[in-house]
Amino acid sequence: MANTTESSEDYLEAILMLGQRLPVVRSVDVANELGFKKSSVSIAMKNLREKDYIKVSEAGFITLTDAGKEIAEMIYERHRTLSDWLIKLGVPKDLALDDACKMEHDMSPETFAAIKKTIQASK
Repeated sequence: MANTTESSEDYLEAILMLGQRLPVVRSVDVANELGFKKSSVSIAMKNLREKDYIKVSEAGFITLTDAGKEIAEMIYERHRTLSDWLIKLGVPKDLALDDACKMEHDMSPETFAAIKKTIQASK
């Protein structure tokens, strides 16, 4: 995971979330979800494919590889945990979601584990 970028992590997270809502995930779905141009998403999908984070079928359906799914699930867990925590602290939902998206990429696993432990202890 050390060689993933914030952008790659966002794409992988989006693919994971779309896969939970849609029967199949295509580049156009990712573009719509993230608000990006299809051409930008095509380049990103090529990069993710080359890093073996995704597979794309001949029909254009995108699936996460085990490595891609591991990163996506880690980022998604951070996003959910941090946004829920910020909302409970009184941060408005839209701001909490935005801030969680920024925070989820830059903290160490140890810091996230400590935050998660503290949140769980306070329940």
